[in-house]
Amino acid sequence: MHAPRPLAAVLAVLTAALVACSADPVASPARSSPNGTLPPIELEGDWTWTKQEAPLELGVTHTQNSLDEHGSTEARERGMEILRNDSAIWQNHHLMGFGTGNPEPEPGEYDWDDLDRRMKLTEETGQKTMLTLCCAPDWMKGGEEGETDWDDLEKEPRPEHFGDFAKLAAEAVQRYPQVERVMVWNELKGFWNDEKNRWDYEGYTELYNQVYRAVKDVRPDIQVGGPYVVLISLEPGTQDASPEITGPWGAADQRTLDVIDYWLQNNVGADFLAVDASTGIRNDEGIPSPVAGAQKYADLARWLQQRSDLPIWWAEYYPQVPEGEDDSGASPVNAAVNLAAIAAMAESGTAGALLWGPQEHDLGSPALWTDATKDDGGEPLPLTQAWQFLVPRMAAGDVEVGRSPSRPDLLAFRADDGVVVVNLSRQSAEVAEGRTLEPWQIEVGGRES
Repeated sequence: MHAPRPLAAVLAVLTAALVACSADPVASPARSSPNGTLPPIELEGDWTWTKQEAPLELGVTHTQNSLDEHGSTEARERGMEILRNDSAIWQNHHLMGFGTGNPEPEPGEYDWDDLDRRMKLTEETGQKTMLTLCCAPDWMKGGEEGETDWDDLEKEPRPEHFGDFAKLAAEAVQRYPQVERVMVWNELKGFWNDEKNRWDYEGYTELYNQVYRAVKDVRPDIQVGGPYVVLISLEPGTQDASPEITGPWGAADQRTLDVIDYWLQNNVGADFLAVDASTGIRNDEGIPSPVAGAQKYADLARWLQQRSDLPIWWAEYYPQVPEGEDDSGASPVNAAVNLAAIAAMAESGTAGALLWGPQEHDLGSPALWTDATKDDGGEPLPLTQAWQFLVPRMAAGDVEVGRSPSRPDLLAFRADDGVVVVNLSRQSAEVAEGRTLEPWQIEVGGRES
């Protein structure tokens, strides 16, 4: 998902393993008729339809390489055109790391060049701006002033520097008035208590509270959220597994649920609740199917809704592909299982979700365009067309999710002007007379009038 992680993050590494697929996955873009409209898809069979519970705003988090100016000019422009064309409601950037440099190498000495470039990208492509307030300059973590050791990126600031980090956060949101929403920290990086074998939610919440106050003091309009914890899955009945929060995807790690409860009870204010999850089960053989794994996003959203009325945002999400399948950014299998997760979010009233890394990568999530550092890059990938169809329609709350009881590995989305159909299996599937989806294929089409 990210760069190599310390012990705390290692606990969040989830291993997925399903039955390997015998057929090669196929993904084909929807065919366009001569007048530019999509040929209709009229689904047959026993489909049931559920209207999304609430508007769902989808966005992207830019990572290390994402349409940077050092790449091919033509490839960058192709990628930017994809981004402009309904690929995000929100674009999220990090304060430090994941494509941006150290914003305060020495106390009071700021370097905003990288964030300026990333903010310009969002301005040029026309979406809303989000900022993840992570990570911290070295001198806040016990390192030398003026030095940046990127191997220490995932260390937390020391408690005596929480105020310094909060001041840096306030400086950032004042410099960038286009930022409408901030997430405080990322995956509790560094906040692990070895002695207690649990997350240091007290330390994280103190950092959060200082950042919240500092940001609200200078930008009362900005939305602030946390705790951005990874909701790990364990084998039911094993140590630390919740006996109550379970499903076909496994059992929630009780230690991650404790983070949520403590933060909700002790934060000084919040505008939304940010979480993160993969569908793999740690130290296990995996989940029964991509459909069962995706159910985790709905089950955990409903658990969160029982505890808070804050809007739920999936800051990162990683539905796992079957064992042996390609989970790179260009993978059609990865694209298909991603849409299964989006369906579960839509059915459970999730407010937002961010796709990690829109430019082709090997970080465990599907991308939207090929590597724009290459001359032939910036081209659409298997997820792109369906994603662009869904982004504006889900934000408007206009999508229904379709499922077939007789074929649970088929999934569909429909709006007034079109349909997306997804085959979540290694076998071909007939969805209408004369219309068959190959394994893992996604098809986008119009609707019969």
